[in-house]
Amino acid sequence: MIDIFNLAEEVAVVIGGSGELGGAAAVGLARAGARVAVVGLNTERGETRAKSIIDQGGTARFFQADALDPERLHAAHLEIEKTIGSPTILVNAAGGNDLNVCVTPDHPLEKITLENWRHNFDLNLIAGVLLPCQEIGTAMVARQRGSIINFASVSGHLPLSRVVAYSASKAGVLSLTKFLAREWATRGVRVNSITPGFFPTKLNRKLLFNPDGSPTPRTQSILRHTPMERFGDPAELTGAILFLASSKASGFVTGIDLCVDGGFLAHTI
Repeated sequence: MIDIFNLAEEVAVVIGGSGELGGAAAVGLARAGARVAVVGLNTERGETRAKSIIDQGGTARFFQADALDPERLHAAHLEIEKTIGSPTILVNAAGGNDLNVCVTPDHPLEKITLENWRHNFDLNLIAGVLLPCQEIGTAMVARQRGSIINFASVSGHLPLSRVVAYSASKAGVLSLTKFLAREWATRGVRVNSITPGFFPTKLNRKLLFNPDGSPTPRTQSILRHTPMERFGDPAELTGAILFLASSKASGFVTGIDLCVDGGFLAHTI
């Protein structure tokens, strides 16, 4: 029987692999047999992630790079090619939310600076999709082989309260994913996205929990709106990642967004 999720012949690059959700993707890909390049800003966390994968019997190496720096991203790509091979899977998990761009009663829309607004778009759309696809995605196109998986968000589908720039930038991720899927569909490269629901991470923990660990009113609202009535665990992204990464499992799938959200986007009232 053919194992359609066997990635033993693949080289996976995870941009943002030193983070929590990107790190979970890196671990899952390595367990499926891929050689994994963990790419991120934080050397300590990235090295720890790569070592953890190696300790579990996988193959991984950390490459320090700022995905907003085209020259450093190019250097990391060249190093990946020399040391572990030509990338065939690209997971774009870099991104974040600048809390200075949150709209609150004390911080209305007119107080948001262009600098803060642009920072969110830089994180989620430029570093999160555009530059890695220009650098690594186009190399896949030249070889006519590859799968690209971009991290979107439920707030890209339904603009959530407060996080205005984050929501707008993630909507851009969804749009750019479909554009690239169409452009590269006959050139051997599939481009899809996944939409995680709510997963507590260092980036959003302040919005979800009070200093004493109790849930904030926002958390209560999120869980009421999530049919499963809980947060996701990063490991629960693995199945979606492996499905979209594997050409045996999803060879005729491109331009889709796969939601892993506990039913959040299925719920209205």
